[in-house]
Amino acid sequence: MPTVGEVLRRYGPEYLERFGGSMPAEHRKVLRTLMACRTGELGTVCYQCSSCGASHVMGRSCGNRHCPTCQQDKTKAWLENQISRLLPCPYFLLTFTLPAKLRPLVRAHQQACYAALFEASSGAIRKLTADPKYVGTKTPGFVGVLHTWGRMLDYNPHVHYVVPGGGLSEDGQAWLPSRADFFVPVKALSKIYQAKFRHALDRAGLLDHVDPAIWSQDWVVHSQAVGDGRASLEYLAPYVFRVAISDRRIVSSDNDHVTFSYRKSGTRHWRKTTLDAMEFIRRFLQHVLPTRFMKVRHYGFLSPNACQSIEAVRWLVSIHYDLVFLLLAVSKEAPRPPRVECAKCGGTMRVVAFTPPCRGPPASVGF
Repeated sequence: MPTVGEVLRRYGPEYLERFGGSMPAEHRKVLRTLMACRTGELGTVCYQCSSCGASHVMGRSCGNRHCPTCQQDKTKAWLENQISRLLPCPYFLLTFTLPAKLRPLVRAHQQACYAALFEASSGAIRKLTADPKYVGTKTPGFVGVLHTWGRMLDYNPHVHYVVPGGGLSEDGQAWLPSRADFFVPVKALSKIYQAKFRHALDRAGLLDHVDPAIWSQDWVVHSQAVGDGRASLEYLAPYVFRVAISDRRIVSSDNDHVTFSYRKSGTRHWRKTTLDAMEFIRRFLQHVLPTRFMKVRHYGFLSPNACQSIEAVRWLVSIHYDLVFLLLAVSKEAPRPPRVECAKCGGTMRVVAFTPPCRGPPASVGF
């Protein structure tokens, strides 16, 4: 079966010829970078097998964060790191969506609107968790992941948060728990989120572009108890290091059409759909993120700038729940790069030489 990269290489030149003049510059850069990935256009790498001595020459990877091929190895490392930081308490998955009528505005002003989405949703969580009726903490901790696509590659921006059920006391010396099956009321969360998003759009100068009727309708926010949080992290991990669709979902690419599989909402059954190749590329590119925009964000005691380490917080949670807990040192060793195997014998290969790109590399290229 073809890969996303192969589809882009096959139909991307025509797409650039037809629409390149009206495309955002970021989209052009990403498309050209993904088209060049592992083709030799970005240079080549020569490997030698440490077992059989065979030599292999491969095209260099693009390293772009939107490339399904380059990013798949990072998913496992991210997931393992997040699981190692889980606390022994109940977890919740909170999801903040936007009304469908707002999506054209968000798509046209992604940098400002994605920032507003994070600001409004995280601010709403912090406001309600500070209420003593629910948690009573000014220092909750949660991880947010921006997700912009649906199963059919349609545009549907929303944010998922994995949230431990509780937070730190004001002096940072005690754990304040939420209920095991209830975090905060979603109706109140929705109203606060809507008000904060409106305020953020006003500051960005975009409020006049919004139909006033949007502010009188209910905004959808979900809150679900998810046990120890592991399953939610496993669900979100693939969204962190890829965009829109993975290689395994591409079924065929021929006759100017692309067929891919998708799972219908609410079922476990996989189906197939076919799109015109130009439409497939358009849908893929609408999920390209603004340059340097952070799609994963950590808040409160899970922030990189938090005063207390995650080990200290875990200890406070364990004391609260009267758990027998052994405080272990967490290794800070960086993840090792993926092992490159010899196609002949399966042995480990090592880099012995490389050649530079045959021309100036596209933006966001790395190895």
